Parts: sequence; C-alpha cells; structure tokens
Amino acid sequence: MKESVFFEKQTISSKIKASIISEYFPSYCKIIVKKHKPKSLRYIDLFAGPGIYEDESLSTPILIGKRCQADDLLRNSVHLLFNDNKYSSLLEQNFLKYFPEGTFPYKPRFGNKTVGVDQDITRFLMKSTHSGKFNQYPSLLFIDPFGYKGIETKVLGEFLKNWGNEIFLFVNTKRIHPALENEKFDSLMSDLFPTTLATIRLDRRYKLSVSERLKLIIDSLGKEYEALLGERVFYTAFKFQEEDSEATSHFILHLTKGARGYDLIKTIYNDFANVGTIFDGVNTYTFDAKKFDDPIIDLFDFKSLNIDKLKDDMYFKYSNKTISAHNLFETEHIATLYSKSHFTDALRRLVEEGKLDPVFTDDKEHRVSVLISKDCILKFK
Repeated sequence: MKESVFFEKQTISSKIKASIISEYFPSYCKIIVKKHKPKSLRYIDLFAGPGIYEDESLSTPILIGKRCQADDLLRNSVHLLFNDNKYSSLLEQNFLKYFPEGTFPYKPRFGNKTVGVDQDITRFLMKSTHSGKFNQYPSLLFIDPFGYKGIETKVLGEFLKNWGNEIFLFVNTKRIHPALENEKFDSLMSDLFPTTLATIRLDRRYKLSVSERLKLIIDSLGKEYEALLGERVFYTAFKFQEEDSEATSHFILHLTKGARGYDLIKTIYNDFANVGTIFDGVNTYTFDAKKFDDPIIDLFDFKSLNIDKLKDDMYFKYSNKTISAHNLFETEHIATLYSKSHFTDALRRLVEEGKLDPVFTDDKEHRVSVLISKDCILKFK
C-alpha cells in the first residue's frame, strides 16, 4: 500500500493504534509530574502524517491535541512536536483548524525533516536533557514509519536513557521478515538490530511457528535497548491481525524504564485487545479488525483461563504467607504481561475459593473483597 493511499481512509486498526497512544499520553504525563515538576512535557511524533484522513477521520496528532486541550495540566505543560517530510504543511493547516494559535502556551512545532537522514533530528534525540536527578523535558516519542526506514536503535537508546522518556515504536513485521533474509537491506537491519542481527537470523531458523518468529523479533528489539542502556527495560507489544487474513500485520512496541509505565500500558492494551490470548510467553495483547463489527464467540474464555493460571501461580508462591495486595502486585507484575485487573480478579477468585483471607486496615467499608492497595492485607492459607 502506498503512503498516499494509506491516508485516504482510516482503517479500524489505525484507529485503535491512535486511540492507544492518545489514551496513554495523558496518564503518562500525570505519572511524571507526581515524581518531578519538569519545565515541560513533550509529545514527539516523527512520522505524524496529515492529522486528518481524507474520510475526515482524525489521526494521532489531532487526538493528542484534543486530550491536551481538555486538561489544564496538559494544556499548560505539554509541548507538541510533530514531524513529517511530506505532510508537515498540511498537518499544521489541519491542526490549526482545531487549535488556533494561542491554544497552547508552548507553540506546537511542525518539522519536515527526513528521519534517519537529517542529522538535526538525530542530534535532537541523542542530546541529553538530564540535569541532576531528573530530566527537565520528559518526552513520549511515537515512531510510526511507513516500513522500517529511519529506525536507528542506537539513537533511540540514547533518547530512552533520559529519566521519564518513553517510546512507542511501530514494528512492521511483514516488511522486517523478508528484509532479514535479503542482503540488500543489511544496513537498515543493522540500524534496527545493531548487536543481535546475526543471532536473530540464526535463531529464527529454529522457530517452528510464525508466532515464535514474531516474538523473536520483539524480544531482540527489547534486548537491544537493555544492552544499550545497561539496565532493565520493560517492553510490551500489542499485536494487530491483518484486516483480511489471519496473518499478523504489525505490532506497537512500548518501551519504558519505569514500572509505572509498564503497569499503565498493560492496562490500556487490555482495554483495546479483542482477541482471547493465553499469556504463554509467546502470545501478547491482540486486536483483530475482523472481529470488531462482528465479534466471534471463542470456544474458550481466555480471560478466565489467564486469571485461573495467575491465581494458581500466586497461591503456589504465597501459600501460608501474608503480604499487602500492593506489595504483591508491585513485586509480581513486572515479570508478567498481566495487568492490574488480572491480579485483582485472580486474588478475588482465591477469596471465593476460600484460599485467601483479605483484611482492610483503613477502617472503611469495602464492597469488594480485594483491592490493589497498601491497606488490603492478604493472608494466604
């Protein structure tokens, strides 16, 4: 599909992708300011597009603008930075229709650079904004290229080093798969996988299923950032199924160094996923456009199966122990794909089965048996 055709009509997958980003950003900002009051918060979109599809559907830049405009904190604190080497002028024109000059104290910027070629963008991403313990300009970076050109992992790793910075990366596995086997794309694949390219080419031969090969790509990307930063990086993928087949189209990969961001993105992914999936180390949160207007009833209740598995794991680990629900969640969620709602449901199910006695210490009446709270003490039997 040509880029010009792509912006004629918004697909449901593109709408879900834009919704995920625009839902995440406001909550991300509020997590940041609870820790530190920065000079400003930044939203950076390097492949922003025109902002509005030809069918009048709104894409991420306008949706983000609406969320910022509607919130006093965001409107006064966020600096919106958009770039597109083809649609910059049209995006600015469309943006100003919704948000006239003066709407935001920090004037939005509209660049027309070519990512991966223009060194101004490279220098901007790599320049440290750290001064002391905290970053003065915490930034959420969204990279949604039409393919994989311009994704330089070493550059993005430098960006991610700064406190509070996070990345949403569009991963087009349909294009990466053949490129991994074609020497003509070695330089681009080396930009994407600077330290793991040889390993991923070797290991993918031993992966029997398509899901395993896709997981290898995602894990290899995550490991690249951990190697570059020399610390834990939480990376979480959201999978999109093809609009007209059962194949996987692409992923959104979220990268953060913070456990709070990891908790938040799993909650949002869980809200938008419409495919039942067992979190077995291979599968992840998934959206299938074919099920959007005509939901198919799954033979198995995968959500319930996930909760049962988590419930059994928690009971096995904490049997005869006492711990607050908050501490259990903080300890356990960072090693799993389960969201806060999964943990809440699993613990409540243990109460129903008589395997757990919850005690609230806040002297309040609660309608539910378990809350993820420091005041909810879990006594496992």
